[in-house]
Amino acid sequence: MGTLVCFHAHPDDESISTGGSIARAKAEGHRVVLVVATNGDWGEVPDDLAEGESLVDRRRDETDRSAAALGIDRVVWLGYTDSGMTGWEQNEHPESFWQAPVDEAAARLAAVLHEEAAEVLTTYDWHGNYGHPDHIKVHHVGHRAAEMAGTASVFEATMNRDHIARIMAMASDIGSPGGDEAFDPNAPADDGNPFGMAEHELTHAVDVSPYLEHKRESMRCHRSQITDTSFFLEMPPDAFAVAFGTEWFILKGAEPGLSPGWLFG
Repeated sequence: MGTLVCFHAHPDDESISTGGSIARAKAEGHRVVLVVATNGDWGEVPDDLAEGESLVDRRRDETDRSAAALGIDRVVWLGYTDSGMTGWEQNEHPESFWQAPVDEAAARLAAVLHEEAAEVLTTYDWHGNYGHPDHIKVHHVGHRAAEMAGTASVFEATMNRDHIARIMAMASDIGSPGGDEAFDPNAPADDGNPFGMAEHELTHAVDVSPYLEHKRESMRCHRSQITDTSFFLEMPPDAFAVAFGTEWFILKGAEPGLSPGWLFG
């Protein structure tokens, strides 16, 4: 059995892009470590914060509960400030993840990879799925940390743009709620590039269908950001399975060409 380290930008990112793979790895006997780059300072502020409770406090608590739902063995916080979306003034904050020197941040992650003797690391695709500055930085820092630590297997967690387009077209055809004003994955995202990656650029389609309830429960734990009335949690089980039953990755160094696969072996 090996150790999987999943590197994410914000609290709740672990649920959406790799929650199923985390639960699968744990079920198969692997050790799983979650590393979160930022505190999620600029997320949605819920109305029910207790006196003296900050958004960071809430999101850390939510992440602990998400980790328990997925079976994560250890959560590590790098402690950077959330950089906000592209063009926000928070991009320039000296303590933001966006402003952190790549080698400095990578050294923090590499220390975890060394401690854990990590066999597999997940990071994000080259534009962080949708162009968020912190997600882009996760890509660069993740790859640099793997070089520092000698971690051989690096998988870029991403979204299959063509799969999303097919789902949206199907929803529109059957008149599902939201189908007429469907999200267009081919439209410019936060950095001006389309959402995720094209299917032909991917390498691994990971089946996580047996672990969907773990993934959904993990999402529920992040109630301050993903509410019960959100798109993700209002989906019926069969639609959720179509949308999230596969998680998508690009293995560093592998030739593009999508096929069923797994992060270990």
